[in-house]
This record gives sequence, structure tokens and C-alpha cells, in this order.
Amino acid sequence: MDKNPFIYDLDIPDLSDLLKSWGEPAYRTAQIWSGLYRHFYNSPSEFTNIPKSLREKLESNVRFNALTPDLRQSSSDGHTIKTLFRLPDSQVIEAVQMDYDRRRTLCISSQAGCAMGCVFCATGQMGFKRHLTSGEIVAQVMHYARQSHAQGERVTNIVVMGMGEPFHNYDNTMAAIDRLNDPEGFNFGARRITISTVGLVPAIRRFADEGRQVNLAVSLHAADDETRVEMLPVNKRYPIADVLDACRYYVDKTHRRVTFEWALINEVNDSPETARRLATRLKGLLCHVNAIPLNPTTGYSGVATDRGRAEGFRAVLQQAGIPCTIRMRRGIDIAAGCGQLAGAASI
Repeated sequence: MDKNPFIYDLDIPDLSDLLKSWGEPAYRTAQIWSGLYRHFYNSPSEFTNIPKSLREKLESNVRFNALTPDLRQSSSDGHTIKTLFRLPDSQVIEAVQMDYDRRRTLCISSQAGCAMGCVFCATGQMGFKRHLTSGEIVAQVMHYARQSHAQGERVTNIVVMGMGEPFHNYDNTMAAIDRLNDPEGFNFGARRITISTVGLVPAIRRFADEGRQVNLAVSLHAADDETRVEMLPVNKRYPIADVLDACRYYVDKTHRRVTFEWALINEVNDSPETARRLATRLKGLLCHVNAIPLNPTTGYSGVATDRGRAEGFRAVLQQAGIPCTIRMRRGIDIAAGCGQLAGAASI
């Protein structure tokens, strides 16, 4: 495998050091950074604002294409695009663009596969392959940003909810977010980024201590440990009470709301009784419940809640003062919905 550094793995100090080692003036760093993140250049030849000799050095010593888009699928409604990327070591990941009225949201991956083993999630069913580098995370965003720019559009939201558990790959995920947030580069607002975790308690507390403006979503899916451990094995290590304590700590430290993700599974976690139990556990916590009928995967036999049961679940929560939204399902026909990404199955 090519040992040259991947351009999106470099932060400004890294890039500056590289250029300095080549005897280049300091201002070249800003030129290249701007070309990458503001003009969306994808190869050294596009950097016409720098000398040919420097373009040749970049071509010979830095990789610009560590993610190869192998497959692109569009949903039948035209609102969802899924891309399968091949990595240099032949691992594969998937990322999704979802278009709404005035929003263009990206769902990006942080790992190839996932070690959490959530039973209803296709990524969890495939197991863990490896962490993505920070640059591989960034590159997914830049792929779609480049396409949006060519269409006169722009990315409006990013959710780190694709393949993998972002907090299991904490350092690389945060480095990627910092790079995307950099005001001299892509300048993507932290409050338009959401990270979703299954509830890795130490990472939630670390995230809270860092005081970031990035949104936090926690995949909860059950109101009691017996049910949750059957769906999310990580609950054996971090039971619901510990997860919610960490969420309260997060709210106390940041004064920001937590979103709880809830896959509504027919006659598993969608009853009024479950909603009442959940409301009791969430009482007094600044939060919002984001519920979505389960998306189908081949490795799980559960089925989605129907609309009536979903509305009943929401009504109980709202009557108890817990805000709840029933999310729209998107991209189901191309397996691009939440819990459906599994790159290996697409080859």
C-alpha cells in the first residue's frame, strides 16, 4: 500500500511542516488549504495558483484519492444517494446524502464495520474491520461537498451516524470534525454536526468536558436493561442508568440538549407502557426523542412499528413533557436508511 500521506489526514501544522521540509515559503500552506477546503480541488493539477514544481512534488509525495467511489445508488424518490467507497486496503465503507426541502444532510462513516454488535444494525452484523483515519472521514464529506458545489448547492448538515461507533474511534473522529470546522478552510459550523453513539459512557463524559458545540445523539432503543442488552450488547458494560447519568453530566457541562435515537420495533419497544417507562427515566433531562420505525436488515427478524403505534408512542412521551419526533424513513429501497449500511454486502 502507498506509504505517502493522504492529503486529508494532514492538519495545518502537518501541511506546514511538509512544505517547509521542501523549502517552500510559509504562505503556500494557506494556498493549498484553501484549494482543498474552499475550492474543492481534488488533484495537484487543479492547484494552478501554485508553481508547477510544487504541484509535481504533491503528485509524487502525497495521496489525493484514498477513497475510491465504486458504486453510487439513488433512491426511487430521488432524495437519497448512497456511495460505496473502496479504501486502499480494500476495505469498504458507505456514506449517504439525504436531500430535504432546504437541507442537504450527509451521513458519514467513522469505521469499516463496527464492534458494537447491535442486533438490528447491518453494520453491527458484519463485525469490526478497522478504524477510519481522520482523513478518510473528512474525504467522505469533501466528496459530496465537491458534487454539491458543482451543482450550485452546499452541504447543510453532517451526521456521524454511518458505519461504525464514532466514540470508539474518538480521536480520529474529533480530528476530522476539527478539520471540517476550521474557519480558514471548510468552515462548517459545529452546531450543524451531530455525533451518534450507542452510549460509551467515558467518551460521553470526555466529550462533555471538551465543551464542543457539536450535537450529541445517543442510541437508546429501550427503557430497561433486560430489553436493551438483547438489542445492544454494549449495555452489559454501560447500563441505561450509567448512560443517562453521563447524559445529565453532558447537559450540565454544556447546557446543550441530548437527542435519544429510538428504532421503533413492533411489539418490542413501541408500547405505551414502554413510552411511560422511558418518560420516567428521562424526566428533568434536557432531551428530545428521535424515533424512527425500524429499517429492515437481513440479519434481524424484527419488523417496523406501524404508524398508529408510533403515534401512540409519541403521544405518551409528549403528554409527559418529553419532546418526540417520528422521523421520515429515507433510502430504504437502496439500503441507505439508519442501520442498513454494510459495505461488504454491496460488493
